[in-house]
Amino acid sequence: MDARVSLAKAGIVVAALFAGWHLCWSALVALRWAQPVIDFIFWIHFIKPIYVVEAFDALRAVILVSVTAAIGFALGCAGALAWNTLHKTR
Repeated sequence: MDARVSLAKAGIVVAALFAGWHLCWSALVALRWAQPVIDFIFWIHFIKPIYVVEAFDALRAVILVSVTAAIGFALGCAGALAWNTLHKTR
């Protein structure tokens, strides 16, 4: 069994997860459902909501999804590199 993890594949998977999560958040903002969602999330964690969700901006949403995808890719690659380093085959 090959214990190596592909850096590119791990990066793409984590990038897709991060970007997908933030794409969903952007959709909630666009639909104007984000404020009730974030208020509920804070409420169930016993936190008084103090943040206000701003109006949707498509350019900002693209930047959000792009930046989180890039961070996810880097973290996925780093995780795969760490895995491969710690699980070297003899």
